[in-house]
Amino acid sequence: MSRGRASGPGPLAGVLVADFSRVLAGPLATMLLGDLGATVVKVEHPEGDDTRRWGPPYSGSETTYYLSVNRNKRSVVLDLATPGGLGAGRRLAERATVLVENFRPERLAQLGLGYEELSQANPGLVYCSISGFGSEPPGASLAGYDFVVQAMSGLMSMTGPPEGPPHKVGVAVVDVLTGLYATIGILAALQARQHDGRGQRVEVSLLGCALSSLVNQASSYLNAGEVPRPMGNRHPSIVPYETLAAGDGQLAVAVGNDGQFAALCRAVGLEALPSDPRFATNPDRVLHRDELVGALETVLATRPVADWAARLRHVGVACGPVNDVAGAFEEAERLGLAPRATFEDRPHPVTTVANPIRLSASPVHYRRPPPRLGADTPEVLAWLDRDDGGPLDDRAAGGATGDRDIAREER
Repeated sequence: MSRGRASGPGPLAGVLVADFSRVLAGPLATMLLGDLGATVVKVEHPEGDDTRRWGPPYSGSETTYYLSVNRNKRSVVLDLATPGGLGAGRRLAERATVLVENFRPERLAQLGLGYEELSQANPGLVYCSISGFGSEPPGASLAGYDFVVQAMSGLMSMTGPPEGPPHKVGVAVVDVLTGLYATIGILAALQARQHDGRGQRVEVSLLGCALSSLVNQASSYLNAGEVPRPMGNRHPSIVPYETLAAGDGQLAVAVGNDGQFAALCRAVGLEALPSDPRFATNPDRVLHRDELVGALETVLATRPVADWAARLRHVGVACGPVNDVAGAFEEAERLGLAPRATFEDRPHPVTTVANPIRLSASPVHYRRPPPRLGADTPEVLAWLDRDDGGPLDDRAAGGATGDRDIAREER
């Protein structure tokens, strides 16, 4: 099943997204919509998205942070503090199918770009607001960044070694999850619009999305009164489900049921363990975790990680090495996942992470590399000045590529 190679439009072709967001959560959501065929106009302040300055590292003159979530977009510079910039922003919003913003709550409303006002002029508009802590006081007044919300949500309190200080996750995972929740909300609102032609407001907050993403850990508190604590790489409810020391490194092993545990024991030559009452069931193994891990690591120390991984995978046990990011991409390529999409038709090639969604009939497309600041301002402003109602899409653009990819997927 290939991605980005079909000749037809993407599933969101004809959807115009006015992207008034910046940094990560909003731009990730709009990039995903762009991958699915939407036309995305990224509205930037004259100084540009904050992430254009979040470096090093750089790729050429651009920060790799900015490049990560801004493909399949046009960049238009609009100073909303000026009548001209605000007027252009208003015209764009009135033509848009979707608007995504992450300003402080009510800031755009003060400029005449709030949902209530825009929905009068554009009843079909799907208006997505992303905030740190919601749109109601007192949370509405607070600034929100991923790191702060990782701390406030409890995520940091359960991350890291048992006796160490709280740790953040190594990527801005709350922003990523919020971008995904926002995308789901937007798609749901677009589907609902099919029934009566009316849009609606979609709201997501970083804290709300972080709490929702705590899943079983949140449930342990809400339903059993147990507050999760850091356990390093161990799982609070499943054993073995952690990293185990092998001959030359750490092996991640995930055993989800008693059958898999029996297969693991046979593969490592410890056939008697499943009949030991301390390890017969998962609850037993949780209670006797240290004894079990000690027995397993004594055997695993006799061979390197790669040998054990091959042996355990052969019997259906989920396991793998602890890769760094370079190793992760090499592994994904070896497994045939084509994890990279490279734009080569520009002075400095840019590689982005491939969209993981696979659609058999309307695959994702990589039509535009992350735009340079204001690169599309003349085109977009000229289009806004037209009254013919014609679309702003890649087929109408100068030097257009239509609906085909300009990026090369790499295995």
